[in-house]
Amino acid sequence: MSDANDAAPGQVSRFSVPLLGFGVFAVATNEFVLAGMLPHLEETLHVSTAAAGQVVTVYALACALFGPIFATVTAAWSRRVVLLTAAGVYLVGTVGAAVAPDYPLLLVAQAVAAGGTGLFVPVAASSGASLVPPERRGRAIATVLTGFTAATAFGAPIGTAFGSRFGWRGTMWFVAGLAVLGIVGLVTLVPRTIPTPPAESLRKRFLPLADPRVLTTLGTTALAFTSVYVLYTYIADIFDGATGGSGGKVATLMFVLGVVSIVGSYLAGVVTDRIGGRGVMAICLIWVAVCLALVQLVSGSFPASVGFIAVFAVACFSMSAPQQHRLIGLNPPLASVLISLHASILYVAIALAGAIGGAGLSVGGSASLGYIGAAIALLGLALSELAHRLTRRKTAAVATGAPEPAEGAAATS
Repeated sequence: MSDANDAAPGQVSRFSVPLLGFGVFAVATNEFVLAGMLPHLEETLHVSTAAAGQVVTVYALACALFGPIFATVTAAWSRRVVLLTAAGVYLVGTVGAAVAPDYPLLLVAQAVAAGGTGLFVPVAASSGASLVPPERRGRAIATVLTGFTAATAFGAPIGTAFGSRFGWRGTMWFVAGLAVLGIVGLVTLVPRTIPTPPAESLRKRFLPLADPRVLTTLGTTALAFTSVYVLYTYIADIFDGATGGSGGKVATLMFVLGVVSIVGSYLAGVVTDRIGGRGVMAICLIWVAVCLALVQLVSGSFPASVGFIAVFAVACFSMSAPQQHRLIGLNPPLASVLISLHASILYVAIALAGAIGGAGLSVGGSASLGYIGAAIALLGLALSELAHRLTRRKTAAVATGAPEPAEGAAATS
């Protein structure tokens, strides 16, 4: 008699793919939730705000570094074993963070948890696609990766509100509880036999970086999201005048940001199909730069801050869809590798935001962070235009019959 967990793709439980999305939600919540807990970290660990912000930096940097390495090491493993291993590593790190007696050990624990996150997310997305018929794979991937958006919209605000009552350690236990639920779901609902894709070496994963078009497009993503995460990471300090240090009010700002971002991301995808990734990125980067330059005008009033966050959220997380669109257009046969690089660059952006924002706090205080973010967004706009120019030049060369490099044909962005 066959086990339910051995069902073939197309015969699996209808809850398998949503469960993978919940797993992404669980592991991504840790990445975002401590942004609202920085004042609590300062108070209990006796560190500065800038130092507390490096907890977010270390987590994101560990995701970016360990994710591709662990994915390569485990490439030949059963997908279910990889998912359970990643979730287990994440759980160990999160529990370690909850009981960490001091700041250095908290950083180590968060790096361990991040290793699990960096491995879990891409494997969950590819596994979700493998569990459904080909005509439903796009929806399956979208369902799984919605967990990231849900972590921003719901996980981080709920965790921040929870932490305002029970402290940041309570938030870590809350996040660990989500991981336990995810592991139980993996054991009971995800098949043991998930098709394993061909193993890819680290060299192949990073080979597209030799293409200047890819490098400048990824650089645009890095700068764009660094500007956004400067505000997100230090949201409690930037809006301290409006929230009065209330964790509940910070959670409200994060909730508004997440919910409006879901709508904005969807609209960005629709508009990208009509005018292309370059145009959407230009609109979003200018929108973000203007908002960040003006944040100090509203940061003293809570109602004004809520309105500001809603306007900012329309564009701030809407840049992922057009950037992925541009990357895939550069080399469609390497779409999966390019999207993986895009995910890694997002982690790099979060890490840069924590480091740059921390330096800005130390030098100019929270009032300087909006201007810093705006300047980074404008640099991103300049790099976006350079990426477009390189792509157009390559397209023109191909059209005139010039030899094409080995990495593949270009497409307009």
